[in-house]
Amino acid sequence: MSETLRVVVVDDHAIFRSGLKADLDARITVAGEAATVEEAIAVIHAERPDVVLLDVHLPGGRGGGGAEVLAGCAELFTATRFLALSVSDAAEDVVTVIRAGARGYVTKSISGAQISDAVARVAGGDAVFSPRLAGFVLDAFGTQAAISADEDLDLLSARELEVMRLIARGYSYKEVAKDLFISVKTVETHVSSVLRKLQLSNRHELTRWAVDRRIL
Repeated sequence: MSETLRVVVVDDHAIFRSGLKADLDARITVAGEAATVEEAIAVIHAERPDVVLLDVHLPGGRGGGGAEVLAGCAELFTATRFLALSVSDAAEDVVTVIRAGARGYVTKSISGAQISDAVARVAGGDAVFSPRLAGFVLDAFGTQAAISADEDLDLLSARELEVMRLIARGYSYKEVAKDLFISVKTVETHVSSVLRKLQLSNRHELTRWAVDRRIL
């Protein structure tokens, strides 16, 4: 993605916000910052950014933290995407903000390059998760339907199913290629084939599709 992306950073630690701004790459401009629930809702409505980097635990409001911010900005979801960025890797925190409308959840241990990539992917419509955290979402939103009974899965080859599962967990194309010992180009080809066969438009829809079917 070549165009500049506008983001709002929401975190109650000024030092972290400053460090994050310094680490984001040239594609990304920080349009605003907030430290509390009330500030976040106000700044997000005023700036209408492409992506909001949202901490899960925030002071203010009714004590709902990041989920309360999402509830207060729900009407902006079509134009503004929310990516949770937190020190917490607790299943409850992950599921709560995803249910509230966040497009992804990554931990603060990731690098500046990785968070910049995550911002670009979320802005493009993808769902992004730190790999270990995706399982929480799949567990929480999954149904009890047996995978073997799903006719859609019969459309996919064994390799396409492997690729689809990793993509749905938030892996990048490069990470999938490394994990399966195939080229990035081959991963791209498999993803395009999976989206076409399942009649889906992007990785975000693919993740939701996998979540609905409890595909790990």
